[in-house]
Amino acid sequence: MPAVPRRRRYPSDTSVAEWALLEPLLPVPACQTKTGGHPEKWPRREIVDGIRYIVDNGAKWRALPADFPPWETVYGFFWRWNRAGVVTYIRDQLRRRIRTGKGRCPHPVTLIVDSQSVKGASTVGRNSRGYDAAKKINGRKRHITVDTLGLPVMITVTPADIQDRDAARDVFWRLRLTQPQITQIWADRGYAGDLVDWARERLWLSLRIVSRPKGAKGFVVLPRRWKVERTIGWCMNARRNARDYERLPQHSEAHLNWALITMMTRRLTRKSPRTSQWTKKPPAARA
Repeated sequence: MPAVPRRRRYPSDTSVAEWALLEPLLPVPACQTKTGGHPEKWPRREIVDGIRYIVDNGAKWRALPADFPPWETVYGFFWRWNRAGVVTYIRDQLRRRIRTGKGRCPHPVTLIVDSQSVKGASTVGRNSRGYDAAKKINGRKRHITVDTLGLPVMITVTPADIQDRDAARDVFWRLRLTQPQITQIWADRGYAGDLVDWARERLWLSLRIVSRPKGAKGFVVLPRRWKVERTIGWCMNARRNARDYERLPQHSEAHLNWALITMMTRRLTRKSPRTSQWTKKPPAARA
């Protein structure tokens, strides 16, 4: 362990308040369990900061700055935590905390789903990539499910040539198993057709389709759907997610989850609402 703590100089570094949220959600170190293990050499906060740096800046793992722990160590924790389900556990716990803070039930009953196709780098293998003819993109497709606040509930990455309604069958099955309280899901016309009847008969889910108004041209804000579009925008703010570089789709899902985890920790630790400057009434105009 380094004698001098690393000075936090990057925008992606955790604040004291953020680390107070994240630290209790991480698994107990192996050296403190019954099975035992070697003590961890590097502080876990440095590990989390290293992961967030990669996600936020889009750098290669080998290009991790020297003031972080070795890239092999940071990547090792990234890989193990994702495989063990730690990343999705953190994401779900933060979502529940935000929902309860807003007076909502911790478990959502209404969800919104949408997909996004992104280009795949040369590191993405042929067996996990495809060509989206509609978007003219060769790469992967992200299927993102959020609640009515736009907070992530499930993220699945598939080859880009998988149709939305085909991928949705697997997504909806997993949602029914992990979120048994859900009753309805909002989606666009890419999920229309037989999927609506299948979801109702097999999973007792009401799939609501939101269509563009007839004759509408250009950008149109659609009810419900704009919330999942906003979440996709949050993911794209992290440069690692601008394109898919991962050999494993599971690692692509992890990078998306980490970007949204950062968004949620910052929202929870925000000292005051951003709109607080507009809460006061403007001064009366003088004659």
